[in-house]
Amino acid sequence: MRYIDQLLQGAEVEWKKLGEVAEIRRGRVISKGYLNENAGLYPVYSSQTENMGEIGRIRTFDFDQESITWTTDGAKAGTVFHRKGRFSITNVCGLIKIRDIQVISYRYLYYWLSIEAKKHVYSGMGNPKLMSNQVERIPIPIPPLHVQQEIVRILDKFTELETELETELELRKQQYERYRDQLLAPDKGLAETEVEWKKMGEIFETRNGYTPSKANADFWTNGTIPWYRMEDLRTKGRILEDSIQHITPQAIKGKGLFKAGSIILATTATIGEHALLIADSLANQQFTNFSIRKSLADSLIPKFIYYYFFVIDEWCKQNVNVSSFPSVDIERLKSVLFPIPPLHVQQRIVSLLDKFHTLTTSISEGLPRELELRKQQYAYYRDQLLSFER
Repeated sequence: MRYIDQLLQGAEVEWKKLGEVAEIRRGRVISKGYLNENAGLYPVYSSQTENMGEIGRIRTFDFDQESITWTTDGAKAGTVFHRKGRFSITNVCGLIKIRDIQVISYRYLYYWLSIEAKKHVYSGMGNPKLMSNQVERIPIPIPPLHVQQEIVRILDKFTELETELETELELRKQQYERYRDQLLAPDKGLAETEVEWKKMGEIFETRNGYTPSKANADFWTNGTIPWYRMEDLRTKGRILEDSIQHITPQAIKGKGLFKAGSIILATTATIGEHALLIADSLANQQFTNFSIRKSLADSLIPKFIYYYFFVIDEWCKQNVNVSSFPSVDIERLKSVLFPIPPLHVQQRIVSLLDKFHTLTTSISEGLPRELELRKQQYAYYRDQLLSFER
């Protein structure tokens, strides 16, 4: 027997359109200027989903109640939030007020709309929308109130566990960054041992990335060589073995591929992001490649270089050439000092930071893996609990 059938124990489930059980309305235009001129205590929610949809706070409020809001426009159209208290919403946000909470509860309706609302988004003309007339027609299953409450109790527990893991992961990331900065600080971690300092230009050979001509199919068709863009760092992390896009050997020019064990650093546009390459590859022109000189190859561990480049990232962010196109002055960067501690010290630092790195980034172990499993578990039980037959 399905779990939802066990909860229902033969009780009927009534189906109604959302407009039959709730009042639907939209927000009003609230400009950035209005937010600045009327700054206060009460949140204003809009179409964004970051920060729970909050875009600012003002002195007044339009609503003082429990309700559900939804995003009406854009890529996140159909995203819903459960609200309580005093707040306002903009014109790209809608509000749902239940007529009788003895018939249907807000939390239950929120969970149902979390999976159902996006099915009713209209994506014509390239701008996804979920307007009030569409929301009013969304079908809502209404089991007895005690069944709704049990569904909410179970799903709230999963949500609570997921929130706890997300909070723990964020705290661990902050701890990792503080610990990493202390270990690599010249006046702290590195001050405890004898360190040789050299200019980066003395340690690394630098080369610019490039984009092979997209017009030449021979450079791209059936390519097997990784070719990195910023999207790869955002989706595949900072230790790169493979890429989203690939090129062919015909696309290689000049001195050949960037070598495994070298670093790519974003020195234009999005500045101060880097990755360690663990396979021979190339990258686009946003990146500069830093490859250790052969004379120093036995003096530095690639993983130590990778970790110290977080310090270099910050230098780059603080030393951007302000012009029509932001960039890093590579010649100035070459004069920045880089540490060469004894190999056993490098290995100790790498070992310590690897543990934090695994805990905070690994999708096969650590907190991200645990969080992903919890999300899958929540999605499974949510689908089981909300699988009503019409």
